[in-house]
Amino acid sequence: MREQGISRRAMLAGVGGVGTAVALGAFGRQAVADGGTARFPLPDKAELTVLLTGDAGTGEPEQFAVAAAARKLCEERGVDLAIGLGDNIYENGPEEVLDDEFRTKFEEPNQGIDVPWMMVLGNHDTSGIIPGSGGRPSRGDHEVAYHDHSARWYMPARYYSVAVPQQAPVAEFFALDTTPLSSYVLQTDPEYHWDGPFARRQREWLADSLAASRARWKFVFAHHPLRNNGTHGNAGAYEGITCGDYLSGKHVKKLYEEVVCGKAEFILSGHDHTLQILDTGAECGGTQQIVCGAAAKTKGRASEPENKAFWEAYDTLGFMTLSISADRVVTDAYTVDPETSAYTHAYRHTRTDRLAA
Repeated sequence: MREQGISRRAMLAGVGGVGTAVALGAFGRQAVADGGTARFPLPDKAELTVLLTGDAGTGEPEQFAVAAAARKLCEERGVDLAIGLGDNIYENGPEEVLDDEFRTKFEEPNQGIDVPWMMVLGNHDTSGIIPGSGGRPSRGDHEVAYHDHSARWYMPARYYSVAVPQQAPVAEFFALDTTPLSSYVLQTDPEYHWDGPFARRQREWLADSLAASRARWKFVFAHHPLRNNGTHGNAGAYEGITCGDYLSGKHVKKLYEEVVCGKAEFILSGHDHTLQILDTGAECGGTQQIVCGAAAKTKGRASEPENKAFWEAYDTLGFMTLSISADRVVTDAYTVDPETSAYTHAYRHTRTDRLAA
């Protein structure tokens, strides 16, 4: 493990740095977290199946229905990793590192999907009095610290990278915390201002890490999307707002366009409670946007969607999988019946073109 910097706001020993790079393959045996919890082993293979879910953490029947459907699919097909795209603990995030909401809104729904879940923070994970505001980023420290207390939950830092496998990685995943760049209220802690120390460190780390990566496929995943046909809209015009430093998401847009576009094949996001496989390559240097935020709620479509799509679904629960090999990434989208937990394969998209190294 290579630390990229230590957060001055780390709450507990073991929270670790704000940025961490992990080369998978060194952890082929069962790992043990600092808190003494046996962790599900990280994979060491060149062909992977990755489960994608987002905006899941309600603890409501809809979450359990989607999780049950995903569990059934994983039992049938096998899965190596899972990704949680933020809003892991509704409505305001955990109040402490061992908050019971981790059990009711993550562990219990996902029981049986026994792989590492690479998690990122969403606006509902870092909120105070106003649900979803993203105005209390310190709550994210609880989710980072929970990494040492769970077999599944994988969040060693607020941003981090994971390469699979260690030697000649077929994929590398870059996790970001985008909420300080697009909260619904002003950030009062200078550490988390849109141009504060955290944002600067994260941006520098991401640029350096993408440039250094030798993975065949690169995936940047964060709660907030760059492009989105759902009701939140595109970054830079979230909620129809184009002014100000936070609500519009203009600094999320800048981060993606200046650091990620043309440097990673995929951006994976939640935030909108929809399923979208967008055709954004021409606008983003070959980088494709996927939105997968319908693991517990549905949201609807923007009245005038702006982005070309290969496939999209707006009023149904669901999840996706990525099947990754050296020569292709196959994205499969599944819709879920909340009454029966039955899943339906809705769409398959195959990508074989990689960005220039």
